[in-house]
Amino acid sequence: MAFNVLISDPLSEDGIQPLRAADNINIKIDTGLSNEELADRIGDFDALLVRSQTQVTRDIISKGKKLKIIGRAGVGVDNIDLNAATEHGIIVVNAPNGNTNSAAEHTMAMIMSLSRNIPQAYHALKNHKWDRKRFVGVELKNKTLGVIGLGRIGTEVTVRAKGQRMNVIAYDPFLTEEKAEKMGIGYGTIEEVLSKADFITIHTPLLKETRHLINARAFQLMKTGVQIVNCARGGIIDEEALYEAITAKKVVGAALDVFEKEPFHDNKLLELPEVIATPHLGASTFEAQESVAVDVSHDVVGFLTGESVQNPVNLPSVPKEIMTKIEPYFNMAEKLGLFLIDLTQEVVEEINIYYAGELSEIEVAPLTRNTVKGLLKRHLGDHVNDVNALYLAERKGITINESKTSKTKGFTNLLTVEVKTKSGKRQVSGTLLNGLGPRIVKVDNYSVDVTPEGHLVFIHHKDQPGVIGRMGSLLAQHQINIATMQVDRSDIGGDAIMMLRVDKHLQENELEELKALAEMYDVTAIDL
Repeated sequence: MAFNVLISDPLSEDGIQPLRAADNINIKIDTGLSNEELADRIGDFDALLVRSQTQVTRDIISKGKKLKIIGRAGVGVDNIDLNAATEHGIIVVNAPNGNTNSAAEHTMAMIMSLSRNIPQAYHALKNHKWDRKRFVGVELKNKTLGVIGLGRIGTEVTVRAKGQRMNVIAYDPFLTEEKAEKMGIGYGTIEEVLSKADFITIHTPLLKETRHLINARAFQLMKTGVQIVNCARGGIIDEEALYEAITAKKVVGAALDVFEKEPFHDNKLLELPEVIATPHLGASTFEAQESVAVDVSHDVVGFLTGESVQNPVNLPSVPKEIMTKIEPYFNMAEKLGLFLIDLTQEVVEEINIYYAGELSEIEVAPLTRNTVKGLLKRHLGDHVNDVNALYLAERKGITINESKTSKTKGFTNLLTVEVKTKSGKRQVSGTLLNGLGPRIVKVDNYSVDVTPEGHLVFIHHKDQPGVIGRMGSLLAQHQINIATMQVDRSDIGGDAIMMLRVDKHLQENELEELKALAEMYDVTAIDL
């Protein structure tokens, strides 16, 4: 059987050799198509290969009657409607590893350029100025590099920095002291990394939680004279705060490959002599462009010829009879994971998932993936999905265990998720009620009845008269309305909890005011 493959964006000729080498694959290269033109032609093809230019919309996917696989030659898949692809049974693959080396090398090039003022000195020479004193730099040897985010690229940067005899201290939500020791680097909280580093480089995805992660408060924690690099995503650094930190001489150098707005015609950061910049070139090498094309071409060939793929992005097909039984639990499983990771302040070392009652009688592997996805998603964003969740957890050194029992403690079905850290464990249980949907029914040893959605506030406090009143008054001062409240306690005058649903997300200052109440042990805002 022959398959037709459409390539709608420019790809390296060497990169598509795996497709050309396949006997049963016909290639059509047609770049620069409009959405309308692509929608008209896609019905004839079994596979579509794109980079970032082609927007693979729901309309295009729905008209791909023969379409079986979409390949993205690159990391991001934001130009592909993943939900539509999954709904139509089309697998999406990408190439997450192809640009790792290029991005790490570009980061090191930026660090070296900063340390020795190379772009500024070159610019002066081009303007016929010979000024050696003005461009005296610093050595990297014995300087401390702070790495925020220790994924593939962050890890590669760490290896290269050690080769320059730098001292490295890193923060990552999934980094443990033991793992840092094995890597030969220092372990720290994000505050410790910011305060100890001479150079700081960022390697996190851009999420709600990481947007403006490097803000005015973060700059206050840094050493005077720090230099900062961002080759990850625009928006992680608050550009206005960076501008203020540079003009105040807190930051003496910044190297930026990414910006909050791209492309742009004007950015006041580039008016500062302390700033060097490139136009999002981290992955722009011939080798990277070829590598991502090769990776995605191999996956397309493999899938069309009946083999497994290496880099799937969306959920692969599940037999209909199994999906009918487990689908109602999908949302609850992910929400329990999201809820629990917000309660857990330490690095997760182990995840235990307990299936009880009706859940013990069905295939639960997809639910385990969905639960782990929820646990990882808060820190890894859309990079984690149902397919790669277990793989990413394993890479982070997290052990995952499943167990089943028919005992449900009064519930028809019960899903319990437990995480273990160095100092203890946290646990949440949920059930699916007929006609009412998912419910959180237990947090640690406390019983509740909460729908896992919206803006939640989990409060651990001492059981004393007046606590609820003082909490309610404080929220009222900030115009925060309480929609529902659940309470439970260990014993009279002992430990107790409140679970609130409120009408808007609590800001950091509002959380701190709640935590300052005498009876409060801890307050956590959770958005589901």
